[in-house]
Amino acid sequence: MSALRAFEAAARHLSFKAAAAELSLTPTAISHQVRALEQILGRPLFRRRPRALILTEAGTTLFPVVRNGLDAFAEAMTAVRDGIARQRLRVTTTNAFAARWLVPRLPQWRAARPEIVLEVIGTDAVVDLAPGNADVAIRYALAAPVGLTTTELLRDRFWPMANPKLLADGNPISRPSDLAKYPFIHALWSDTNKHAPTWQRWLTMARRIDAAISADMAANGLTFSEELHAIDAVIAGQGIGLLSNVLVASELASGALVKLLDLSLPGLGFYLAYTPYHPRQTLIDAFTEWIFTVQ
Repeated sequence: MSALRAFEAAARHLSFKAAAAELSLTPTAISHQVRALEQILGRPLFRRRPRALILTEAGTTLFPVVRNGLDAFAEAMTAVRDGIARQRLRVTTTNAFAARWLVPRLPQWRAARPEIVLEVIGTDAVVDLAPGNADVAIRYALAAPVGLTTTELLRDRFWPMANPKLLADGNPISRPSDLAKYPFIHALWSDTNKHAPTWQRWLTMARRIDAAISADMAANGLTFSEELHAIDAVIAGQGIGLLSNVLVASELASGALVKLLDLSLPGLGFYLAYTPYHPRQTLIDAFTEWIFTVQ
């Protein structure tokens, strides 16, 4: 450890003298520590010149790793020394759930648990929790993820919705085929997801009660690869969308969006999940308790 500290200081200052002053040692002691590290590695870390040090390729590779490692070590020591003060919990979830459900509620989290810092990792990729990439996940799935400790948080449904201003032109909607009067907003889902809440699935269901629905009725409009962008387009009045009642709950409550027909597709479940016997179980328990109080 002393050799690593000596190397990090010398690499940061590019000077044994400055490193020695920082660590309250002599330049000779710093030089000896660095040489000991070089002997362990079997290659030089500095090009020693009369006026200034220059990192070798090996030194350039090692320096950021050692610097970041010492910072992480100091942070961990502080966390252990101060108990739960300023502990960090990493939460991963989908981009849409992070933006439209979790982030708006974070002020309540900070008010309730200011000593626990949340790091929100929004991604539509499934983050593997086993290597420690995140502490807890909110997964969107048909059933509970296997191999993890899980609790179902929410389950949504997808309804045809629109900004009421879009309907102000006097084209009423009384049956599913009436939707053809408006542009359709599509969000792309995986082709392998047979439970995906797509317009095509909804129209197939609606055709059982409305024979006037055509096969290409939803062909017009806009398609977005990100669900968030599709939601934004519907809120902006650019067309009608098949939206999750969980993700647009605030717009439904305020009247910014309205359900067009009493016919919906089942969505999936939002599952809070983490690995069993997690070392940060106390923090996860605090987050779990909180998230069920803000629904």
